[in-house]
Amino acid sequence: MSTSNLNIPDISSANIPVQGDIAALAGGQNFVPDVAMIERLANELFAGVPGKLAAYSPSLGSATPPRNNDLAFPLTGGDPLDLHLDTPHTHSPQLPVTSDWAPGADFALAPNLDASSYPGEDVLRDLLKDNAKEHPKMTGATLYFLDEAARFNRNPSQASILQTASVSQAKAAVGQIPTSAHPPFDVLSVRRDFPILKELVNGRPLAWLDNAATTQKPQSVIDRLSYFYEHENSNIHRAAHEIAARATDAYEGARDKIADFINASSNKEIVFVRGTTEAINLVAKSWGKKHIGKDDEILITHLEHHANIVPWQMLCAETGAKLKVAPVDEDGQILLEEYERLLNSKTKLVSFTQVSNALGTVTPAKQMIEMAHRYGARVLLDGAQSVSHMHADVQYLDCDFFVFSGHKVFAPTGIGALYGKPEVLEEMPPWQGGGNMIEDVTFEKTRYHPAPSKFEAGTGNIADAVGLGAAIDYVQKLGIDNINRYEHELLVYAMGALGSIPGLRLVGTAKEKTSVLSFVLDGFQTSEVGEALNKEGIAVRTGHHCAQPILRRFGLEATVRPSLAFYNTHEEIDRLVSVVRQLSRK
Repeated sequence: MSTSNLNIPDISSANIPVQGDIAALAGGQNFVPDVAMIERLANELFAGVPGKLAAYSPSLGSATPPRNNDLAFPLTGGDPLDLHLDTPHTHSPQLPVTSDWAPGADFALAPNLDASSYPGEDVLRDLLKDNAKEHPKMTGATLYFLDEAARFNRNPSQASILQTASVSQAKAAVGQIPTSAHPPFDVLSVRRDFPILKELVNGRPLAWLDNAATTQKPQSVIDRLSYFYEHENSNIHRAAHEIAARATDAYEGARDKIADFINASSNKEIVFVRGTTEAINLVAKSWGKKHIGKDDEILITHLEHHANIVPWQMLCAETGAKLKVAPVDEDGQILLEEYERLLNSKTKLVSFTQVSNALGTVTPAKQMIEMAHRYGARVLLDGAQSVSHMHADVQYLDCDFFVFSGHKVFAPTGIGALYGKPEVLEEMPPWQGGGNMIEDVTFEKTRYHPAPSKFEAGTGNIADAVGLGAAIDYVQKLGIDNINRYEHELLVYAMGALGSIPGLRLVGTAKEKTSVLSFVLDGFQTSEVGEALNKEGIAVRTGHHCAQPILRRFGLEATVRPSLAFYNTHEEIDRLVSVVRQLSRK
């Protein structure tokens, strides 16, 4: 067997000097190998063992290797998990994709190559053992581009895509993004922070692809909630005792974190609410009732969630105002010329989403806000689907209101925030009455606190506000740019993989898009697809997603909606695609 291209030194002994990439791999515990390094080293390995690898190539041999799910190579001590991979992960921007392999060539898999057609990790180790017999100096050689990935990315109960020999699958498991301009994003390290991702569903590892509905919570958020109830639980603001002071500091500290997160100029511009829906209703009931009258116009878009439609319909029915709707094109993008054509001196409010929850379309928010302001309209921007994926800078956007829900950004349910420009909040009347929001009460007159307190009647959701602050800390620690870059890589891969399935129609193909993958499959109800995925432990949303108008724009009543977060992996996309592809073959 030729080993001229196989240059793998023995790094098992500290007495053997190593250099370059190998030295890095032998380094400290915090090292995570770079993708380019993994690919290069893997290619060297494959280039050096053409004889036996040829037996596992559909074009070069006929021997039948063991299937991946028979190899069962878990990352850690958990039980081996049968992944039932139908199509291997082949996404690798830095490698050519070809069904032929030859000595010295980059190793890559054809898009339609079945998982049974290429060798697993144990097969490769056997090849190395054979090399060691023929070349005694290579006795210490290891499959280090996989060993190191496993060593630095351990996750109990999680099946590892590293059991395969695919370079791109190794890259996916390490969770790197193919770029040298930014630090690597270690997805498996991130996944360790989310306890629920260790769950098994129907005997399969949970793949949580329902993030547009709600996101999972990192351990730091769970611990922060527990700490609050153990050490800080109290009502806030008015008591003289120590525990109340702790609770107040934690609650108001969370308000500070939200202000910083969305780049508000002051924490006084942040109102705690139950979520996006309550925030929009607050604006409708307070600002809307004061400023919108008969024949005034409210402009929304075809992309909106019901929460950004129904409150305005209710306001129009009460005041005699008119609701106008900006259309979208066949890709789900706002038709800006039509949007501007609907703006006029009667337009008092424009309210639209920054990211569509049903299609994933990213709207040109800044441009749309500027256009609305030219006609004197106030603008509410729905950030429920954007805050966990991209920068939300309210000063840059210049929106008058910005709303989002905590549970969309890895925080607890039942908490969210409304941002308002200070001059707008100041002249808005309270929308609810009660304790906490008052400065003085007599039977003749009540005097209210200034914003934001005047909008927070009663005992607030103190603990979950603190949890939202902890979730923002977590996102800030990872870096929204790193998150955005990694998720975009996943989205591009998933769009390509799903789009290759016969009979599958992707709904929402805007050029600017994030996080959401809506589709329908010929011959199947969306609920049937969802049930098939659930049997394999894959959680997606099916139905109308509280966005019936936009689905009906495409002639549909429901879609299957996988949606992504930064803890998802290429392997999970492979599992999704495998199930859907098997359905399509029926």
